[in-house]
Amino acid sequence: MEGWLAIPYIETLANYSVVVLSLIVFLAIFEIVTKYKNWEEISKGNLSVAMATGGKIFGIANIFRYSITHNDSIIAMMLWGVYGFVLLLIGYFIFEFLTPRFRIDEEIQNDNRAVGLISMIISIGLSFVIGSGIG
Repeated sequence: MEGWLAIPYIETLANYSVVVLSLIVFLAIFEIVTKYKNWEEISKGNLSVAMATGGKIFGIANIFRYSITHNDSIIAMMLWGVYGFVLLLIGYFIFEFLTPRFRIDEEIQNDNRAVGLISMIISIGLSFVIGSGIG
């Protein structure tokens, strides 16, 4: 297997496959922890949910970008990616906790675009902070 991963095309395909699978799993986890159904709301045209979900997708992909850049093995890349996702998920719960005046999930589901935008920016911003610490 090591020999195959020395070929850049194969290595890129392996990284891509791991990240796409991870995105599917991690977005499913976000779907469980939010009170709304992401893809159902997006299909209705809920821009706030689309922004929040887009931020999560960018955040996860960005964490993996750092992980791929700083690790030589697929296993190490996956472990750092999972660790980064857990930190991103914790950031989501902190955001919810720090806004006691309203419920983030309810505001996003009600298409409050200001909350959707802040949610997106938090996911993107945290992904850079998390990624910078990846070794």
